[in-house]
Amino acid sequence: MAASSAQSTPNDAHTLVRRDSRRHDRRVGRWSRLYIPALVEAARIMPGDRVLDVATGTGEAAIAAAAAAGPSGRVIASDISLPMLLVAKRKVPDWPVALVAMNGQGLACRDESVDALLCQLGLMFFPDVGRGLQEFRRVLRVGRWMAACVWSAPERAPFVSIFSDTMVRHVPAKREELLAWTSLADTDRLHRLLTGAGFRDVSITLETRPISFDSFEEYWEPIEAGGSSTAALYKDLPGALRDTVREEVRARMKRDEAGGRLLLNSETLLAVGRK
Repeated sequence: MAASSAQSTPNDAHTLVRRDSRRHDRRVGRWSRLYIPALVEAARIMPGDRVLDVATGTGEAAIAAAAAAGPSGRVIASDISLPMLLVAKRKVPDWPVALVAMNGQGLACRDESVDALLCQLGLMFFPDVGRGLQEFRRVLRVGRWMAACVWSAPERAPFVSIFSDTMVRHVPAKREELLAWTSLADTDRLHRLLTGAGFRDVSITLETRPISFDSFEEYWEPIEAGGSSTAALYKDLPGALRDTVREEVRARMKRDEAGGRLLLNSETLLAVGRK
């Protein structure tokens, strides 16, 4: 369920996601953008600012940052996945956004070269979160802000957790990969990581948004198409096991159904720090 294939070493599932980033955008972009306004506001972007969006995926946060920075500002949108950036390229021609292939744990930017830094639903997939945060701080100008959004605890993010938890029961060998999205769900740990990287005035706030679908089939279609790393693992299952997983997820989501529609409140943590 990753926002992007942002930082990890490619494995077979992540390669499948990169091969079809348009499906990823259709699945992820729809709901990830719900959290972007709060992310951009938390970064205190001002007109004329130079902004770095790390693990941009298909560019949704970069566009919002460009709107906040205005015509005199500039946004550098980075991701380790070239196919993701190719999808983003179709979205940004009318915005002052430069797309760059770059690893978030080794940013190809000068010290103190950006006025604001964003990371939307990507930080939890970094192999070394502390190193990534140190890089964020290094490139940020003194007194300016970093804002990162990560998923909250599984019970507070049923949109993601119901599917991943069902997959874990049937493919326990992939547990670590399937639950990677939960790696920063502990607010105390997340706070310690930011302060440990040298950020000041650190705050962690909860952001809850309703995510709705007209039907279970609308929710499931991008999964069937392989529109995320977890969905790619699902696609690799034998046909009968895929059917079992789908029907178990459908049954668990019945409690969130009203008139055939699905409504799932899901929570993220918004981590903010100043250099």
